[in-house]
Amino acid sequence: MTTSTVYLNGQYLPAEQACVPVMDRGFLLGDGIYEVIPVYGGRPFRLSQHLRRLRNSLHEIRLELDYSDEQWTEILDRLISCHDSTDLSVYLQVTRGSAAKRDHSFPNHIKPTVFVMVSPMPAHNPELSYKGVHAVLLDDIRWQRCDIKAITLLANVLLRQRANDRGAQEAILVRDGLALEGAASNLFVVDGNTLVTAPKSRHLLPGITRDLVIELAPEAGLSVIESNIAAQALPDYDEIWLTSSTKEIMAVTRLDDMTISNGKPGPVWKKMMQVYQDFKRALSQGTQA
Repeated sequence: MTTSTVYLNGQYLPAEQACVPVMDRGFLLGDGIYEVIPVYGGRPFRLSQHLRRLRNSLHEIRLELDYSDEQWTEILDRLISCHDSTDLSVYLQVTRGSAAKRDHSFPNHIKPTVFVMVSPMPAHNPELSYKGVHAVLLDDIRWQRCDIKAITLLANVLLRQRANDRGAQEAILVRDGLALEGAASNLFVVDGNTLVTAPKSRHLLPGITRDLVIELAPEAGLSVIESNIAAQALPDYDEIWLTSSTKEIMAVTRLDDMTISNGKPGPVWKKMMQVYQDFKRALSQGTQA
């Protein structure tokens, strides 16, 4: 196997030879779900939690797949072993499969399409840690089931591009006056020694890194409250963070045209990042699950 090897429907083959039929419902209808799993030191990050979210997404779109956690682990281990680097990113996608005709209704007796690829983890930009990121507030134009990690990401793509067009790295999405999450991240705000994040609902993705930050917060001397966050109140908080599995914890230092946290990552973010990096090191060394 080479570093370009992917998994597709039970086969390991070079990426350039991996083909999906044009009648696949993922291609035609966006009928599928996905996961992105970081790998540190050759070990998948919070694999059981990612697979649990995968199963939940499959259940919510009524797609049955008989892959066990052990089978997923075997697939990932084999693909990870193809790479010299040990810091990687796994992309895993499952669609409902290919049918004889394009139809919105579920077809009978078709086999899901399962695809997995592993790529080198993009290098972190040190300036983002030193300077933080610029985010903008945008109306949430997504559908009503954001808790499903669906491949239908056009709304997220358009929102992220609108942020990029304004020179920002991320969009913070607002629905009914509440700041929910980023276009591809979860949201935290800091009030003294308390972290506040929006409660889980159908309007936001249950982030794996979000949950880990909540779990690790006491080690940084922080308490956590899950509560609604008014968008208009965001500038009043001490710090604003965005979290994701691949971007980890990003400090927002500019929101629209306003400066946040004196324009640089704040002291609470620094404490949390130290605890988070300690967790990653333990994972890489095999002393953390």
